[in-house]
Amino acid sequence: MMREMADLGFAYTELSHGIRVTLVPGILKAVEEGFIKVSSTHNFCPLPAGVMSAAPNLYQPSSPEKTERALWRRHTNSSLDFAQRVGAKVLITHLGSIFFFLFNPARKVEELEDTLEFSQMRDNENFQHEIAALLVKLRKVAPKHYARIQDNLADVAAKAQAMGVKFGCENREGLLELPLDEHMDAFLASVDDLAICGGWHDTGHACIKHREGVIDHADFLEKNGKRLLGFHLHDVNTEGRDHQPIGTGLVDWKMVRKHVRPEHLLIIELSPKLQKEQVLESKSFIENWLRD
Repeated sequence: MMREMADLGFAYTELSHGIRVTLVPGILKAVEEGFIKVSSTHNFCPLPAGVMSAAPNLYQPSSPEKTERALWRRHTNSSLDFAQRVGAKVLITHLGSIFFFLFNPARKVEELEDTLEFSQMRDNENFQHEIAALLVKLRKVAPKHYARIQDNLADVAAKAQAMGVKFGCENREGLLELPLDEHMDAFLASVDDLAICGGWHDTGHACIKHREGVIDHADFLEKNGKRLLGFHLHDVNTEGRDHQPIGTGLVDWKMVRKHVRPEHLLIIELSPKLQKEQVLESKSFIENWLRD
């Protein structure tokens, strides 16, 4: 796996939340041999024993259940250990979601999503009404979830600092996932004193939220750019599917480029269904994009 990426011309790679324990010996051998380096990993990496497929939300730091939060800390600490072993400087992290015990407040939005074309969502009055109503409900209960996340980050902060690994707090595509987009800047400010957290911008997630009318992508980057550690770069097609070849879809790459700084990590994050040629085309697009 590592040799394939190196042979495609990549000097660095991110190890995702789909890395099984059985892959670890080969990864460590590749790092030792030095033909490719690891820039970042994605919590949980490697996967907990017995988990065989990508599971970044397996345990959530926002959970009301103490046992789940303890498991998040345990496996996040393991991910920090691994990140240090492979030389990664950033651990990309999902920060959980809002829990409702008796009902799903996003149900009406999800039902409308099934009936509307992706291109219709931002301008559909009924859809925008339901999005606004959902956000009102989410704002009311978000603070207690943020408090749990802050406590859990504080519990792992000393280890992260000692290992020189920062948490890249990723903007999410799910409507119930945290931080809410409008709260991202304030949330990151609330954990500034831990000195381990920064933003991580996913272009596909932000593009989908923009097309849904939840955010304005340009405004979101303008507001949150000062705390960014890096980017997941991928495109979104007209049907709303992300992780598509870069430059072929709906992401405003000219706008995104204005917010990229030399210190940022840039990760091309593509669907495993794509062909080798599409990976290379995306790589070439980004190389030319960075010259502009």
